[in-house]
Amino acid sequence: MRAVHPRITSLKVFMLVPLLALWTPASGHHSFSVQYDDTKPITLQGWLTKVEWTNPHVYFYLDVVGEENDVENWAFEMVAPIVLERRGWTRNTLQIGEEIEVDGYLARDGSRLASAETLHIVRTGERHSGTTSQTLPE
Repeated sequence: MRAVHPRITSLKVFMLVPLLALWTPASGHHSFSVQYDDTKPITLQGWLTKVEWTNPHVYFYLDVVGEENDVENWAFEMVAPIVLERRGWTRNTLQIGEEIEVDGYLARDGSRLASAETLHIVRTGERHSGTTSQTLPE
């Protein structure tokens, strides 16, 4: 049996690793249109119950009074924490119990999930973008 030279084995492994990285699909990221329907805008107003300041997207949750006076908990997705931080947001920009009005787009699956385009903090009058622009004028 013929012995394989250690340099040749190392070279094969070195060349194989980048190929494996390209072969592995990108996990977790999706385009807007896959999850949300831009033909279904929604405006909801409610009280903040939770904020998840995590990657790859920040989520917040509102208790909203439904059509039959029942309370529905809605989830809203925003951009990554680092993007919000660059706009001046902090983990404390949204306070639990705060009344917020949100404009966004409904999820395609019919769940109580929406993309948060703009947020209006009722108490302060502040307007913020959850997606692509900076703090909005009042």
